[in-house]
Amino acid sequence: MTAPAEAAARLLGQPVARTRRLSGGDLSAVFYLTLADGSACIAKQADTALAEADMLRAIAATGAPAPNILAANDAWLIMEEIAHDGRLESAWPDLARMLGLLHAADGGRYGWPADHGFGPVRIENAWSENWPDFWSNRRLRCHLPYIGRALGQRIERLADRLSDLLPPQPRAALLHGDLWGGNILVAGGRVSALIDPACYHGDREVDAAMLTLFDRPPPAFFEALNLEQGWRERQPVYRLWPLLVHLRLFGDSYGDSVGAALSTLGV
Repeated sequence: MTAPAEAAARLLGQPVARTRRLSGGDLSAVFYLTLADGSACIAKQADTALAEADMLRAIAATGAPAPNILAANDAWLIMEEIAHDGRLESAWPDLARMLGLLHAADGGRYGWPADHGFGPVRIENAWSENWPDFWSNRRLRCHLPYIGRALGQRIERLADRLSDLLPPQPRAALLHGDLWGGNILVAGGRVSALIDPACYHGDREVDAAMLTLFDRPPPAFFEALNLEQGWRERQPVYRLWPLLVHLRLFGDSYGDSVGAALSTLGV
């Protein structure tokens, strides 16, 4: 019996008939399992499985769609199968509505009860009452030991200016935290689930910024979000964090993108 089949059988209390590894998953392994009774589920192997289960439950509690958790332990997350056809371009209006539900969950302060991680890259989430301080310390300065000196000096100069660039206390919205097209399942022109979260509470413009890294949301999508004045100018600040994470995970090919974002911000 394969490792995912053995883990799922133990957690669910029934045999697994077939196992198929799914594509994608740069930082974790994901499997499609057919159970002995003919039903199906998804098994994800990750050190952060229990934390991710908590995040998916938090998303679902807002009314936004997320997979039901069937079982979880410190290594495996077993979830219901979610129908999807992969056509995000048909679902931008519905995604705006779903983010309205998600972001309405106000944490009162910025952060999350525990740190998280993308593979070896730690995501620091200690609570803060001040949003620019949170973004400076938990999302920018935290990368300084791991990047080159020249780039690090530019990051430090930007971090020193964040109180002039970011609002001091935006509403502490529940964020997906890793919102890009691959983590949005779509079926029939509607969002069927938000998956692979890295949740915390922060400025809702962060999720909007992350969507622009690899996807091209139409203008009507941003109009539907009804973001606060000046949001376009803040987008490069918020895109820097995922770009720095990608630089650390996947190498220097992301260095130019980090540098370009910093140049846009005048540092």
